[in-house]
Amino acid sequence: MRTPIAAIASRGFAAATRAALAACLVLVLAGAARAAADGVAWLPAANDADIERAFAQARASGKPVLLYWGAKWCPPCNQLKATLFNRHDFIERSKSLVAVEIDGDLPGAQRLGSRFKVSGYPTMVLMRDDGVELMRLPGEADPPQVLRLLESGLAGGRAAKDVLADARAGKPLPGAEWRMLAFYSWISDEAQLLPPAERPGVLAGLSAACPRSEADSATRLMLKALADSDDGKGVKADAALRQRVRGWLTDPPVVRAQMDVLANYASEITKALSTPGSAERKAVVGAFDAALQRLQADATLSRADRLTALGARVDLARIERPKTDRHPRMPGSLLKQVRDASAAADREVTDGYERQAVITAAAYILGQAGLWSDSDALLKTNLAKSHSPYYLMSQLAGNARKLGRNAEALRWYEQAFARSEGPATRLQWGAQYVSALVDLAPGDEARLERTVMSLIDQAALDPGAFDGRSARSLARVDQLLASWNRDGRHDAVIARLRTRLEPVCSKLDGASERAACGRTFKPAAKASA
Repeated sequence: MRTPIAAIASRGFAAATRAALAACLVLVLAGAARAAADGVAWLPAANDADIERAFAQARASGKPVLLYWGAKWCPPCNQLKATLFNRHDFIERSKSLVAVEIDGDLPGAQRLGSRFKVSGYPTMVLMRDDGVELMRLPGEADPPQVLRLLESGLAGGRAAKDVLADARAGKPLPGAEWRMLAFYSWISDEAQLLPPAERPGVLAGLSAACPRSEADSATRLMLKALADSDDGKGVKADAALRQRVRGWLTDPPVVRAQMDVLANYASEITKALSTPGSAERKAVVGAFDAALQRLQADATLSRADRLTALGARVDLARIERPKTDRHPRMPGSLLKQVRDASAAADREVTDGYERQAVITAAAYILGQAGLWSDSDALLKTNLAKSHSPYYLMSQLAGNARKLGRNAEALRWYEQAFARSEGPATRLQWGAQYVSALVDLAPGDEARLERTVMSLIDQAALDPGAFDGRSARSLARVDQLLASWNRDGRHDAVIARLRTRLEPVCSKLDGASERAACGRTFKPAAKASA
């Protein structure tokens, strides 16, 4: 997405805790070394005490806090490291704030994820020194735009929730606050400001309320509303709105300013604006494709952003096809561009962070275009070059699974789990492997039991195993096993897993974590009761 982790139950929880603390120290030191190399004085945080020290430093210095939440394997996180965190202007701005890095794989870090309501990688949160959240920064935006938002925060900007409340009440806002709302990272917000079902309508309303002097913000808010509309179930597009969007797509400065929204949500916006097979859809797709070609050729954008534009063109080329179509018909010229761009990335990218972001994106686009052998070849070539080869192995597994090569898929899922590193990542990759086993080899009882036993042993290493992403991974395994054992045929396996898990549950600190652990791996009869 190392060999499988050995069973540790016989060593006792104290030994597991000592091992976790030692691993944490190694990771913290490694994080500090990375920070020095990158030029940003990141403060690694893995627990509440680390966070309190960071906020104490912020209060003493009068600086805000920038909280970055990520993981080693995460392609968008690596993209940030390759395009934003290494910029001289970002490094200079970072001296005016307390920069805190939470690696999701530090033991206990998932508890911090729950505390700050962050789950998706990457998430960037700008906070006052008293802990009040100002805003969530968009990791996918152009770096200069992110820096502009950061400047507003450093200048003493208000909290996004207060700005949103005033905007919805019709109060006048300065331009910087309209930009805050337009660039706010709703996808990493965990629905704190708005329920997802309300977002399209509220964002469209904000777009209409924007003053004429903030046209870029109005455009971005409307595009985000359309992107969030679930095939037109949110904003109901009329002829005037369709005409406005087509006008934006033919305006090069607008396309460049909104490049991240247009490239990441081209298919969603198109579906919100038009019905399948209609002349309107054909017109929107044509306008979008021309705009995306400009972005694809824009040398001022990062390679990853240009690839995203190319991937959006592939998505639009197959928009009328079922998602399960593994060999969609594509224009020959588009297939050539996908192959050429992927080969160029493999040949030219030397930075390890950029490679993790770009190669994984290129391999995905190749698959979407139906070029499966090219996708496999690119991933296999890069296994030895990646700092997180298990991510690429998961992609190889996904490719094989989509093509019905089930035995091959399971081999790659198994290797990906075996090579995965870090407590939260191992649980996530293990849950992925269990899902594949339940779907593709439900009769292999011994293999399933062995894999879940390894996950329980992994959970014993991390006191935060029933928090955040880790808790969701274990809950997913529980649901998968409940479905697998719905007729009670595997009750004996479930009982053995439960016996293995009970000592882990008893050693957890929090009542909610112990309760969640106690509900895991119940026999079929008890689950149905």
